[in-house]
Amino acid sequence: MNKVNLEIIGLTYSESSTGAYVLILGDKLSQRRLPIVIGGAEAESIAVGIEKHRNGRPLTHDLFLRFAHEFGIEIMEVVINRFRDGVYYAMLVCKQGDDLTMVDARPSDAIAIAVRVGCEIYAYESVMEEAGIIMESMEAPTDSDSEKEPINKGIGSTSLDLLDLGALEDLLQEAIDNEDYQKAAEIRDEINRRKSS
Repeated sequence: MNKVNLEIIGLTYSESSTGAYVLILGDKLSQRRLPIVIGGAEAESIAVGIEKHRNGRPLTHDLFLRFAHEFGIEIMEVVINRFRDGVYYAMLVCKQGDDLTMVDARPSDAIAIAVRVGCEIYAYESVMEEAGIIMESMEAPTDSDSEKEPINKGIGSTSLDLLDLGALEDLLQEAIDNEDYQKAAEIRDEINRRKSS
């Protein structure tokens, strides 16, 4: 089955679904986009993974990767393999020795793991045909029906742009608690930039 190589374009906060975000994945070779609704915790985990931020204690996705590493399991790729009744399905392609195993996963969890290990993200062509949309520009999609507010526009934005103000404030406090003052200053500047605009 043909696979389409995807990249993360951005995250959009959904005002119509409390605490929900829309993860925008883009076909690396075209303007096709795949919007996936995910929870706030998963959105934050993806953003933290992109930022390569280290917590004092491992988050769930970090714990999963530590577990996999300890048992010699390598995450090869993530594949979004189905779209049924408005729900996306994904799998982690894992390798242990000479054995390949497919593990069922929610796309949000699979992508949070992918950004940590740097593996490729794919979707089957059939998923892109059924659920993909065509974008004329690199901006995250907004439409009046869902009233989504873009947080990250385009590939050039830093991963701090993926977080809303509440998540940034939490990350700022964490940086201060960990005495990472350089990171705290970057986060503070981003918060101030948003509040002044």
